[in-house]
Amino acid sequence: MRLLRRSWAGLLHQRHRLLTTTSSRRSNGEREKEKEQQQRQKWTHTGSRTERMLYAAFWAGGLTLGYHWLSHRSHLTQVLLEEQKEEQKEEQQEAVARLWHATLRPELPTYKADQVEQHNCPENRIWVTYGLGVYDVTDFADNHPGGDKILMAAGSAIDPFWAIYQQHNTLEVLELLEGFRIGNLEGPLVASVDDELGSPWAQEPPRHALLKPASKRPFNAEPPIGLLAEQFYTPNELFYVRNHLPVPVISPEDYELEIEGGGKEQTLSLERIKALPKHSWSGARLCDLLRQQGVQPDEAKHVIFEGADLDPTSHPYGASIPLAKALDPRGDVILAYEMNDEPLSRDHGYPIRVIVPGTVGARNVKWLTRIVVADRESDSHWQQNDYKGFSPSTDWDTVDFGKSEAIQAMPVTSAICTPQAGSRVKVEQDEAKGEGEGHITVRGYAWSGGGRKIVRVDLTNDEGLSWHVAELEQEDSPDGRHYGWSLWTARLPVSQAQRRAGDVEIWAKAVDSAYNVQPEKFEHIWNLRGVLANAYHKVKVKIV
Repeated sequence: MRLLRRSWAGLLHQRHRLLTTTSSRRSNGEREKEKEQQQRQKWTHTGSRTERMLYAAFWAGGLTLGYHWLSHRSHLTQVLLEEQKEEQKEEQQEAVARLWHATLRPELPTYKADQVEQHNCPENRIWVTYGLGVYDVTDFADNHPGGDKILMAAGSAIDPFWAIYQQHNTLEVLELLEGFRIGNLEGPLVASVDDELGSPWAQEPPRHALLKPASKRPFNAEPPIGLLAEQFYTPNELFYVRNHLPVPVISPEDYELEIEGGGKEQTLSLERIKALPKHSWSGARLCDLLRQQGVQPDEAKHVIFEGADLDPTSHPYGASIPLAKALDPRGDVILAYEMNDEPLSRDHGYPIRVIVPGTVGARNVKWLTRIVVADRESDSHWQQNDYKGFSPSTDWDTVDFGKSEAIQAMPVTSAICTPQAGSRVKVEQDEAKGEGEGHITVRGYAWSGGGRKIVRVDLTNDEGLSWHVAELEQEDSPDGRHYGWSLWTARLPVSQAQRRAGDVEIWAKAVDSAYNVQPEKFEHIWNLRGVLANAYHKVKVKIV
């Protein structure tokens, strides 16, 4: 098109020059009229012939250029259309593939959850579920790069892993996985229940087999530490569970929350709570609810929470927080009914729990049924006789829980997620350094209570002779409202001497925005309850 525009400009300029010359000769006197006429005719004839030649050249060149340009454009259009069709085809294929696991295949048998759970090792064949599908992935795990992660879900669901390892959630992998499908799943994967119907533990919710229980009754479990640093947001199925009593069964239609404060009482349904302005986690802000209740900042000192989980004497789990935290809009306390954009699971407090960001989990009461604004702390066992810190010299013979403050904000801490203790770690060679010199990659998390931001994580593998600062991945939140953890990654150099020794111990310590630093040893912060244990995390590994 640029060439065509230039041809038009040249033609117009030439035509203007010719016509100007002809016009100037018409202005001569009568005596030169005949000569002028002849000369004019000569110029006119020449001009006409020149114009015809220029026009012919222009149209010939223009048509040629136009033809090539149109042909090229047509070719480009065709290529773009073909690429668009191919992309649409791939998108359609992937859309179909992503529905495979959500579709029952009538030509295949149906298996119950307990049948799947029995196939959790290579000797029995490794089965997993994905949506409604049951898959024998024994051979798949041997040949797939992420086979070690698949083995972690043996006898259970791989859905949470698909949320973490998005790079494996591709059309090729889905097609390969579907080739290993052996049946359909009947009902959700649940842990076997051997209790009688009347037992308080008989109606426990289903849990992912990957959760490692510290105790089964009450159920307290966490995911493998190696998974924690894989993704900033933990899938709900792999979120840690901390229960104190049997999980209550609550109908959303029958759910009620009692509130006492501001000189009045009221009862709210689940729908009324959801009608309040929604905030992250997601739920209604407690400060909005308390203001509607008429609660004043100087009216009391504490807000008490009670849950629907009951002990053998029918007393509920309870805890309390300072009223100042509850009323402060920057305190971000919410009545949560969603977690990662999904309704709360039963293990995590369905249908309503309180979330107190920056505060120890013991105050984040689940299955919330009652809120009371009071002049005193909660008198529950867990507020008065648990979750308190003591001197290392205090033992069970001398302990007095009444003299210790209930824990609210937690101290700064960090953990090494990979490599794990006792594992064999391959040294990555550094080309810029000498032979035998290299590094290992270490990953983990750090966190501090009270909304304090993690500003640094330091690591050493020579007992503190040298320290290396990790790279941080964290939310962009203001200090004082930095409630999420920070993930970190560090490259630790490994010397030839360390490689010859074979063993290396890695230490990690975090620093928060108030420049609180983890202590080096547990000996100086030991306490009989084992709480607030935030000394350096130390992991010994074998170098190969």
